[in-house]
Amino acid sequence: MSKLRLLFEKQGTACYISHLDLMRTFQRLFLRAGIFLKHSNGFHPHPIISIVLPLPVGQSSCCELLDFEIEQAVDLAALPALLNAGCPEGLRVLRAYEAVRPVKDLAFVQAEMDLIYDRGVPEGACAALRDLFSRQELMIQKKNKRKELVDVNVRPLLRQITFARQEGRVHVQAVVSAQNPGLNPALLASAVEANLPDYAPDFVTVRRTDVLDESGTSFR
Repeated sequence: MSKLRLLFEKQGTACYISHLDLMRTFQRLFLRAGIFLKHSNGFHPHPIISIVLPLPVGQSSCCELLDFEIEQAVDLAALPALLNAGCPEGLRVLRAYEAVRPVKDLAFVQAEMDLIYDRGVPEGACAALRDLFSRQELMIQKKNKRKELVDVNVRPLLRQITFARQEGRVHVQAVVSAQNPGLNPALLASAVEANLPDYAPDFVTVRRTDVLDESGTSFR
């Protein structure tokens, strides 16, 4: 059977499941459903399963993707219910289908963030944030693959961003680069803390709402 893909959501307490534990969880879900994943060849075979663009711990999402291959034919329409029967709270499979599009077509992540202020939103926050993210250069520090802190200009990785003041928070909607290189939306809050300390939030939540191709269409 060709490569298959799951669309799933990760909400609530499931947000704190690490990437490796999530992989193990799905492997067990397939076994409990009586579905056998294909394995690689060689001395140390491993299941052919991967999560597309793994979600950082603590963030929620309604658009996570998992690619896999299985040994037997399966009813894709019935597969979500089979897997959901064993899912932990907050994890739910929404759809199963053939993976036609290659992962390299995934270009952007659409996300929403809440910048939460315990004492209320500071006056002029939205205007200050808009000015900050309209700069041509916006430097932050982030870890590279060697776990070293390096300076990165996040502005070229930011396609779109809007701000709306709400009760006790500023609601942010953003579209950022997904890969090569990608930008974790939470780093936008780091840019606020570094450049506008008077408007630094007390807490930040991040929710991935869609993954997009180069044209801005949902990638599935």
